Amino acid sequence: MASEARLYTFSPETQEKLRKFRLGTSRAKDPQAVVYQIDKHSLEIAQADDATYNNVQELADELPDHSPRFVLLSYPFTLSSGRLSVPYVLLYYLPVTCNAELRMLYAGAKELMRNTAEVGKVIEIAEAEELESIEEKLGGTA
Repeated sequence: MASEARLYTFSPETQEKLRKFRLGTSRAKDPQAVVYQIDKHSLEIAQADDATYNNVQELADELPDHSPRFVLLSYPFTLSSGRLSVPYVLLYYLPVTCNAELRMLYAGAKELMRNTAEVGKVIEIAEAEELESIEEKLGGTA
């Protein structure tokens, strides 16, 4: 991780947003997601917009067709045992139509993003439509 930490950067504001989002979503009753992107010139990882998405379909509509993104997702669901689970995961959105340069840029930052955001799991998705079955990927019963 040492080499990634020298190449990619997080501003102090972004690090604080990551921490607040992680702590604020642990008791959420609705799904919450925030989209992050990498600036190709400065190699800074930052929030793509100020939106926090509470609807998976809305999030899917906002993901670009030809550019990767990191999506932090807190998705509450009830386990088969009846217990509430609120997994905090990183969705690594990598559309098949994006160019090789962007693929490499995001692939190099994936572990740094995972560690900085302190997520429990990374789930790779290639199409926004895969968000519709996210509960199955998280281990719930859809």
